[in-house]
Amino acid sequence: MPLRGVGHSRLVGDEEPYFKSLAELDAWFAQPHAKLSGVLGYQSRPLTEGQSGSRGKLLVCHDYKGGYTESPAGLCYTFNFWSLCDTFVYFSHHRITVPPSGWTNAAHKQGTKMLGTLIFEGGAEADCLQLIVGCAQRTNLGPTTLTGNIPLSKHYAALLAELAYQRGFDGYLLNFECPLKQGGFEEARALTAWITLLRAELQTKVGPHAQAVWYDSVIIDGRLRWQDRLNNYNLPFFLASDAFFTNYTWPPNYPLLTAQYFMSLDPALVNGSSPDTNSLFSAKSLQSIFTGVDVWGRNQYGGGGFNSYRAIHHIDPKSLGLSVAFFGQAWTWESEQDKPGWNWDQWWDYERKLWIGPPNAGDVVPVPDPPKKRPGIPDIDEGPFMPMTAFFEDLPPPDPARFTFYTSFSPGVGHSWFVDGTKVLETEKGWTDVDKQCSIGNLVWPRPNPVWEGDEREEAVPTASSRLDMTDGFNGGNTLKLSFTCAGSTAEDAFFRSIWLPVQSLNVTVQRSYEVCLVYKTTAGDGIDLDFGVSVKALSNESNHTSDVVVEQAIVSELSEGWSQQNLKFTTSSPLGSAQVAAGLVIGFAAEDPSLPCNFSISLGQLAIYPSPPPPPVSVGTPAILWAKFEHSSNRTVPLSVVEGVLTWDTSSSFPRFSSIRTTSPEDPNPAWILEDNPTYRFPTFTYFNIYVLPFTPDTHTMNPTTAVFIGTTGLDGRANRFYVEPQCLPASVEGCSATRFYVQGVTSSGEVLGWDRCAYVDYVKLALGMTVSGVV
Repeated sequence: MPLRGVGHSRLVGDEEPYFKSLAELDAWFAQPHAKLSGVLGYQSRPLTEGQSGSRGKLLVCHDYKGGYTESPAGLCYTFNFWSLCDTFVYFSHHRITVPPSGWTNAAHKQGTKMLGTLIFEGGAEADCLQLIVGCAQRTNLGPTTLTGNIPLSKHYAALLAELAYQRGFDGYLLNFECPLKQGGFEEARALTAWITLLRAELQTKVGPHAQAVWYDSVIIDGRLRWQDRLNNYNLPFFLASDAFFTNYTWPPNYPLLTAQYFMSLDPALVNGSSPDTNSLFSAKSLQSIFTGVDVWGRNQYGGGGFNSYRAIHHIDPKSLGLSVAFFGQAWTWESEQDKPGWNWDQWWDYERKLWIGPPNAGDVVPVPDPPKKRPGIPDIDEGPFMPMTAFFEDLPPPDPARFTFYTSFSPGVGHSWFVDGTKVLETEKGWTDVDKQCSIGNLVWPRPNPVWEGDEREEAVPTASSRLDMTDGFNGGNTLKLSFTCAGSTAEDAFFRSIWLPVQSLNVTVQRSYEVCLVYKTTAGDGIDLDFGVSVKALSNESNHTSDVVVEQAIVSELSEGWSQQNLKFTTSSPLGSAQVAAGLVIGFAAEDPSLPCNFSISLGQLAIYPSPPPPPVSVGTPAILWAKFEHSSNRTVPLSVVEGVLTWDTSSSFPRFSSIRTTSPEDPNPAWILEDNPTYRFPTFTYFNIYVLPFTPDTHTMNPTTAVFIGTTGLDGRANRFYVEPQCLPASVEGCSATRFYVQGVTSSGEVLGWDRCAYVDYVKLALGMTVSGVV
């Protein structure tokens, strides 16, 4: 939430960020709570032709300084490689970790599942038992444990599933790191049965994609004995869960032992059953086993850090098919932050090397010598450094037909904030808002990969580089800046050359029409003319079958602040129902003297892909802010003269007026009007809202919203149509004025900033006992 000032904890909303005990969870549910309205639902990534269905997946477990460390008033750690990641766990050492809504939104935008954590550590044995028996009194449980008759309640399974539903996340990592001393085998069996109850509740309330992942800890006799692999001691926990997360301290032969053990299991145990049998167990595969890799290297084979590839080499997700649980990936930030001269840019370089490799092809990433191997482990050469992208498929986000693809190429941090190209905020220390994070263009890192457009040329393709430029932006805090260097050429046709540069991969539905909207700036050196166009092309795949992509002529519009916009429509055909394509740039450049090298750059402000609006006579809605309301703080210690409270509003969609309606007879089969079956065009959605303030006095005759001062955006608290106003957010000009006007400006899911004629305002009059008046601009 980019803010003009820094607010208090109220800025994160009135929801509990986490729960320290089961008792706290019970107390919270004693009062009714509604589902957070500002959290995006999960949409899966469909498999397309050429994608591997058997390669191991990546789970990232985010254990960072106890969790909940992001501050809107500084540059903090963010995760930006969702396209490699199937499941993300927000982890802390509180009993129940609830992922912050911004992290859930960032994951769901790119098709990654987000899990919270249920953890029991040393001294939590009583709470472990309480989880199973529900509301039964602990003091009455002694005899039942002695007889082995442990009652099973779905009380906490239902509450935890309801919590996941209300906060919009997709399940839990189950981390039981304390022994089941009171029940042994019987309590372990009851716990596995409770896991099946949790899974059933999650499936009902969250959806079929929900997950309960078991961490390798307690074994079948109730003892805390990490096994570092799947075996008979932890098999019942694996069967009861959706997936299994092994401990980290394994020798290099353990992944293969795990795979061999899994393949020895009775298929009836792991294949699940038909949906109509309501099986307690989900189908399992080698992909369901996530072998732990601790990036911090604590007793980890290879030593972690930039040597993590050594461990993943033995897990072998590509060939063996086991998955990887990557724990503590924020090591790149925590291990470096105290070094002299360290800053965000240095971290970003460090982070990119770990995940996608060096920016220049052929650069060597030095790695430290791995720690001394344990006795009995032979010397194995895993070769030179390999980034994470070498092991996992880089998958596109959900189909834009179901989930509008929008990016401003934001990593979730910035120094400024821009609205339609105009800078409305500049900060000294920067800001962090993971809710604003989106794809940074998965096909241009670690370096763009241009090719000659049209025909092959003999000379080398221009070299290109990518960076996040926080000095400029269109909507958000930065641009994606692509820079090109082209060598001189003496070829007869060198006066005009053209390249194709893929920027973002996408899964699309065949025979469906989509629209691409790109906002950009271009810069070229003297004597260079650019002919720039957005386009869409099929991505080649392993089976050498490509989809046909039909692209219409782009429509170019000039915007403010030097920005331009291009819109085009495209459709695809493929043997399958979906296809993988790349949205990118066709760049033609003409040089006065082509024998000389030349340079040019392109700044991308935002990119949106969505289904093409239907043609008339289908009715398409136009979004607007319907009304706004301001309620002064309910805290009696806050005087009415201090502007503090909650700003709320509602959105609307309106259809164009009828020019005429022709009805011929009651038997006419043609409806008087037709509505588009895609709800996006009946009721457009918003990705966030910009909030502005304008002070005024009774003698003010005109109110111009373009002079209002930006004070922040929605998104930090998981509420779609709410903004908590604190004095720290307001400019000094508000002090001493008798009235304050707040403007609410919507930004749609495709990146359109509503014009002021479709926005709303509300006035707060301090001298009239807190009177408010709302209206449409």
